[in-house]
Amino acid sequence: MSEILKNYFQKVLPDFTDEKFNFILYKSQLIKLQRKEIVCKQGDICNLKIFVAKGLLRNYSTSEDGNEHILQFVNEMSWTTDPESFYNNTPSKLNIEAMESSEIFAFHLDDFAELREQIPELNIFVENILTRKSMEIHKRLLMNISSSPEEKYLDFINTYPDIFNRVPLHMVASYLGLSRETLSRVRRNILKTVI
Repeated sequence: MSEILKNYFQKVLPDFTDEKFNFILYKSQLIKLQRKEIVCKQGDICNLKIFVAKGLLRNYSTSEDGNEHILQFVNEMSWTTDPESFYNNTPSKLNIEAMESSEIFAFHLDDFAELREQIPELNIFVENILTRKSMEIHKRLLMNISSSPEEKYLDFINTYPDIFNRVPLHMVASYLGLSRETLSRVRRNILKTVI
């Protein structure tokens, strides 16, 4: 699994050395998750920044009435956390759960801060990730307030084809902010236009 992490950092960091990688590896913790295992729990402090080396996670909240609201799916070579909880040491508003058997590298806040201090190019890398995540959030917000259910569905399957085939439809519906029935109707209507 460490080779996956090494290959990833070799692609994203200039002048990446074995010494830098060994330090990153030393400051991380490899965690193997079973399907449905929760790595950060809503209400607890989420003190981990997570890199998914293998598998698929989801970030979601559960409302008082028991409904789940999926914020994002996180597949291989992607990062996740609850940033508010991670950086402010406040109770998390999210659960982070494995959708399938997964292997992650987890970094505690102090360790991640030390990595950024010792490997300055990590700061640019983190800034790029934050910018990309911000753009994704803006796109999703705009899609949610201005697009039809059909447009939301088509955008999801075009943007995340790998994830679409790995999650149940009711979770896709939750992510899109649609009822299961609405998503089923949308899929039927789209199939009719294709046939």
